[in-house]
Amino acid sequence: MSASEIKTIEIEVLRYRPEQDTEPFWQSFQVPFSHDTSVLEGLQSIKDDLDATLSYRWSCRMAVCGSCGMMISGKPKLACSTFLRDFYPNKVQVGPLEHFPIERDLVVSAEGFISKLEKITPYIVPKEPRTIEQGEYIQTPLQLKQFLQYSGCINCMLCYAACPQFGMNPKFIGPGLMALVHRYNVDSRDGAREQRMELVDEEDVGVWSCTAVGYCSEVCPKKVDPANAVNQNKVNSALNYFGRFLKPQGGQK
Repeated sequence: MSASEIKTIEIEVLRYRPEQDTEPFWQSFQVPFSHDTSVLEGLQSIKDDLDATLSYRWSCRMAVCGSCGMMISGKPKLACSTFLRDFYPNKVQVGPLEHFPIERDLVVSAEGFISKLEKITPYIVPKEPRTIEQGEYIQTPLQLKQFLQYSGCINCMLCYAACPQFGMNPKFIGPGLMALVHRYNVDSRDGAREQRMELVDEEDVGVWSCTAVGYCSEVCPKKVDPANAVNQNKVNSALNYFGRFLKPQGGQK
């Protein structure tokens, strides 16, 4: 690579080290970059060459693991698939995901998210248990299509940083997990829909807390469209509610 291909950009990072800082503050770094340098690589350059104390999460570098979600110039993005060239000659501001407690620098606490993830039963509960001798659960292409889009969630939490309702009400189960709820509820092999819908219907926690902004789908790096999943859950929740009045009462035929 020739010297002419190397440029320098300012990366402003929100720093917070709880053992010494009373509150977060911005720190600027001058970072060399080329056309294919990602924001994540820019942060790695800072950590390797300028300040080894910088903390952030990353793993795959291929927009698969979801670890490197950050606020990049005010928008929730994956640092590994966001490029410095798109901000030059302006500076890039990099901060932790909004609406989550900061543990250190760009690292946020995902404890609340994981707790909610466990509550939604994020796996298939067989509707009809089968023995090994009976073979696999057969599913048609149409049945697969019903949930395939929603199975692409990588738990990056970008949609939570984009969700104003989650920012005001941390109890809200949130768009990403609502998408996973819908993914399993519409799976023809699953039999745990009823127990998941109890959480969907719950006041201040469930689907009716959503105010239909839709920004969650806009920032989703895997095009899962959590806003649409939330709307589907609202329909199902409403059907559950009104269905109670259509059921025969005791003693009536």
